[in-house]
Amino acid sequence: MAIALEKKFATLVGDIQAIQKELVLSKMQHIKKTRRYQDTWNALSQKVSNSWDSITAVDEVSSQREKKW
Repeated sequence: MAIALEKKFATLVGDIQAIQKELVLSKMQHIKKTRRYQDTWNALSQKVSNSWDSITAVDEVSSQREKKW
């Protein structure tokens, strides 16, 4: 009886470890995807900033949001 429980417990532990491994791999894929989006967005921001003469895209958007009465 004890040996059967130990085997079931070992199987359960193995399954939990496999699930943890899958979760870590899934999180890493999500992080890579997010970094790609950030890099693309930063490159686009830099491209827009370069097309304007003396103001960055961030400054332009900030100035548009400020109410100047």
